[in-house]
Amino acid sequence: MKPITYSRTAIKSLRRMPTNISALIVSKIEQYASDPASLANKVTTKLKGREGIRLRVGDWRVIMDDGVILDVLEVGPRGSVYD
Repeated sequence: MKPITYSRTAIKSLRRMPTNISALIVSKIEQYASDPASLANKVTTKLKGREGIRLRVGDWRVIMDDGVILDVLEVGPRGSVYD
């Protein structure tokens, strides 16, 4: 499993949302870190105007940078995470 780091904005977003949603998102991030192929259909690597990858979790989006360490950059609702 890759080590995971969270940015300040990602931590702030996870704390603001309902506990069950944030727990689901964190579990999906950990699942991706342990086995990226398990969520292959939920991950998009090509984002316009932005580096990194996008993980879809229901109506929520997680923007991450996948390298030696998995950096979670941003977590937010579907429409506003890309701004």
